Amino acid sequence: MSNHLQAAADNSDRFGILADLPLSRSEIDRDYTTRENPDLAIDLLADADARYLLMRAGTTAVEHARLRLFRASELPADIATLPPTYLGRALQDEAGTPVGARIVSLDLDVLNGADAAGSEADEAAARVHPNGEWGSLRDFGAVFEARDAGLLTEALALVNWHRSSTFCSRCGHLTEVRQAGWSRHCPNCGAEHFPRTDPAIIVLVTDAEDRVLLGSNALWRAGQYSLLAGFVEAGESLEQAVVREIFEEAGVRVVDPRYRGSQPWPLPRSLMLGYTARVAADQDPLAVTPDGEEILDLRWFSRESLRAEAGTLTLPGTTSIARALLDDWLSADGGGDIAAAQADRSGPAWA
Repeated sequence: MSNHLQAAADNSDRFGILADLPLSRSEIDRDYTTRENPDLAIDLLADADARYLLMRAGTTAVEHARLRLFRASELPADIATLPPTYLGRALQDEAGTPVGARIVSLDLDVLNGADAAGSEADEAAARVHPNGEWGSLRDFGAVFEARDAGLLTEALALVNWHRSSTFCSRCGHLTEVRQAGWSRHCPNCGAEHFPRTDPAIIVLVTDAEDRVLLGSNALWRAGQYSLLAGFVEAGESLEQAVVREIFEEAGVRVVDPRYRGSQPWPLPRSLMLGYTARVAADQDPLAVTPDGEEILDLRWFSRESLRAEAGTLTLPGTTSIARALLDDWLSADGGGDIAAAQADRSGPAWA
């Protein structure tokens, strides 16, 4: 093994939990006891410190690369009185929001009613944030400060859960929102439903030469590559899921799965658990075979080859844990990360 490969391998053995993953940052007290206040919506309208985060079709109001939070007095009555989802309290004074301020999200798409293609939500967005920017979590998750990243991640997770949980999974009856947006109650059978998160593993696989394995999904455009990933199955440990998923998608057995960190991915409701793993000694890395259904192509990259192609490949965006794992591996030899390589070789970036 060459000296730089040995140095990278030695560094990788010392790597621990990835720090500051974009969507694992938060500076909000979730303040769960306030969710039980049945008069919360009314109280907030009279609270000058309360702030409202507006959601529209998976995006939120943005101003100067920060969340645009609104006071109740800045919102028309038909918007201010939408059902609020309580996100928590501000832990510090920041961007005009005082410490202790209660923050809620409002889903403007509710204004469309049953018509998902309705224009009411768009009109409302134009009224409250005229000519303003609306941005997605993919666009701003890694750009926002910790408070804003945490708020948008939380708000989007709850919006997506409500949209998929309108009806009771037990009896099919229409459910009612409870606990300031943190539960749904079925008045027919009495079932209580709570926000759901689906765990998924994502794995940086390396071989004996410390090359990384990247795959191209059948749903992606040509030249788009990322780490292999998949949902954890019923009755399965995270480590078992790592071994199974890599074998299913690449036809190769891996060993030594090591946990590196996690972050929510509310698109719509995943929790991404990052791992590294090595190809087993009795396996031939060149024998990797895409499953042909979910994964259409697999490639091994050395650090040199990934940097050389960084300007032409579409690689994971900065909001994703895949990008954090890849950057961590790529820079282990003392060289630059993906952004540095792309700056040298202008090309697309995938968020």
